Amino acid sequence: MMKLNGDVGESFGQWNMGCDSELIPLLDMANIACGFHASDPDHMSQTVKLCKAHDVTIGAHPGYPDLQGFGRRSLAMANESITHAILYQVGALQAVTKHHQTGVEYIKPHGALYNDMMASASVFDAVLQAAHTLELPLMILATSEANTYRSLADEQGVALIMEAFADRRYLSSGQLAPRQIENAVLHQPEEILSQADAFLSQRPITTIEGESLLLAPDTLCVHGDNQASIKVASQLKQRIAQTEAKAKS
Repeated sequence: MMKLNGDVGESFGQWNMGCDSELIPLLDMANIACGFHASDPDHMSQTVKLCKAHDVTIGAHPGYPDLQGFGRRSLAMANESITHAILYQVGALQAVTKHHQTGVEYIKPHGALYNDMMASASVFDAVLQAAHTLELPLMILATSEANTYRSLADEQGVALIMEAFADRRYLSSGQLAPRQIENAVLHQPEEILSQADAFLSQRPITTIEGESLLLAPDTLCVHGDNQASIKVASQLKQRIAQTEAKAKS
């Protein structure tokens, strides 16, 4: 069954990011920031409480230690340090979820760490090491090379969750279009819904270069800091339900 996931809990101190109170009730899975790229203990706790109240599965969203850059800048870190940084962040969120009598069910790296994981075998292995230690599934970008990633994950005993982005444009390589490229982020509701419909019906999407790309995701992601995504989240939820109902009929 297709799931709707979102990146949430990214407020920090007195600065508010996203509209979690609107988005989280519509999600199946919530990727909660763990303090390195965004969030703090109080916001982590508030976000966990909101997820629990709406029966939303909680995932950890660890990133590079880069509050100033919101985790969207690649950092030159040793692979062992990447593993340790993920363990540190997920461990913090696990403690908060335990306080609220719930738990962390998977890991999804954030921003530049996510992109680096998909571009570098050594970074992917560093992330796998953390997921293996924590005995948690790992969410990664759905790709035409999915079998290669699954094989590597199987060696570590890590289950993979393949995701696609309803509100991001893709390169023909299957990677996400870098945010600095014009139109890399979709801000029109009809564009987001159109791309989501393609994923749901297993049709190719059109890449930013104008080529066709076919992916097979397990879950669709929307971003809590994209107002257009929040506006269409309820419609995405309905379309996922309709697709599932047709598949069963």
